[in-house]
Amino acid sequence: MGVSKNISTVKQPTLSNFVVKNFDLNIDKILDNWELPHAIRELIANAIDESVLTKSASPKVAKDDAGWWTIRDFGRGLRYQDLIQSENPEKLKSPEVIGKFGIGLKDALATFDRKRIKVEIRSKHGDIGLGRVSKHSFDDMVTLHASVGPPSMPDLQGTLCRLQGISDADMAIAMGMFLCFSNPLAIETTSHGGVHERSDCGGIIYINGMKVAEEENFLFSYNITALNAAIKKSLNRERQNLGRTAYSERVRSVLLACKSDVIAQALANDLQSHSDGRAHDELNWLDVQQHAVRILNATGRVLFVNPRDLIDSPDLIDSAAGVGYTVITVPTSLSDKIRGGTDVAGSPIVEITEFVKHYNASFEFDWVSPNELTAPEHAVWVRQSKILEFVGGWPTSVRDIRISRTMLVDPLSNSDVSGIWDPNNGWIVIRRDQLRSLQDFSGTLLHELIHAKYGVGDVNRNFELRLTDLIGQLAARFIELESRR
Repeated sequence: MGVSKNISTVKQPTLSNFVVKNFDLNIDKILDNWELPHAIRELIANAIDESVLTKSASPKVAKDDAGWWTIRDFGRGLRYQDLIQSENPEKLKSPEVIGKFGIGLKDALATFDRKRIKVEIRSKHGDIGLGRVSKHSFDDMVTLHASVGPPSMPDLQGTLCRLQGISDADMAIAMGMFLCFSNPLAIETTSHGGVHERSDCGGIIYINGMKVAEEENFLFSYNITALNAAIKKSLNRERQNLGRTAYSERVRSVLLACKSDVIAQALANDLQSHSDGRAHDELNWLDVQQHAVRILNATGRVLFVNPRDLIDSPDLIDSAAGVGYTVITVPTSLSDKIRGGTDVAGSPIVEITEFVKHYNASFEFDWVSPNELTAPEHAVWVRQSKILEFVGGWPTSVRDIRISRTMLVDPLSNSDVSGIWDPNNGWIVIRRDQLRSLQDFSGTLLHELIHAKYGVGDVNRNFELRLTDLIGQLAARFIELESRR
């Protein structure tokens, strides 16, 4: 579709050359708020619909040297019977066309008459113009009629509408109401509709290619092609300024059906601005946020964290960034929603707890030999035998007590643990920084010794009982020592 300068070099005959009959348009109520672009829009919409219904060539819009604007389709040609004010059954059955009411053309003609625009419509079925004529048998009632005459171009394919008195600005506004003439960059097409690049003034909502609303704070423009009940109910005669409640569900459906990295990345970038209120309106929908995460997770190494994670697990997050993960901050409500979920490829979504699993699965200890310890560290290390006495000496299940610079991450706290009991190898492993003080070393070693000696895990009633018993023994021994002084 497009605009050309001269649509035909054939001389256009005038309607006055023919005998005409007057067809009463019976327009009792004119849409007074319609301006010329609205009326032109109806002619363009009819031409587009005809090309869809007949699978004919795309309509053309042209201006000749005499200042006439021409809107031309290549379908079956307009008949005067098409001016009857009733819904068009053919259009009602087709989900792809723009018009539904069958009265838009009459509203347009009434607007042209009110604005004193000269109109000529030609097809192989006849020529149609406008005139004010008395109603039959009521000479005092002058109303708007269609002046119908024989075809001046009987071989014409389709319908040719000619308008004189239309400014270039009004035509530009009218053409701007259609996706095919605005031609924004198409990003992705789904079964519910298409996603397009937003305009300079924001997002545009199209229905079957015709503009029905503007959304200043939308991230994208949308062309809805699968109309639901809410949209069908809300489309009125004027087909403009449609409320968001009518199309929001369908816009969400379009976004949730998208799979492209481009859309996911744009939504993810917007997620970063959600906490400070700078995100676009689509990001107010939690399911849209979740869908963006599901697409992004499948594109590579991405870690989704919430504001609390940034406070509680900064070292872990830094570790993730250090090994190539892109860290994306999401709202806490979304973080809770995606935990334990899968992406569009069926893989687990990597939020903080899932990353801990990955981290621990690939973890390797960085061993420290006792010979490498500093003097203060060694002074603490050699007290292990004394500490072992508190649990009755070296447990038979423990093969070795080792030191490591690195440590596994606790899946409950998402932070490095101070020490671990490894029953598979029979090792108690202490993180090196615990050797900074005898208190830290003693507490960590005793904690792991209980695990090793009694075979109980953390967050376990038996562990709590054993730990309570040990605390009681240590307290009793300390009191006895104090009483002997």
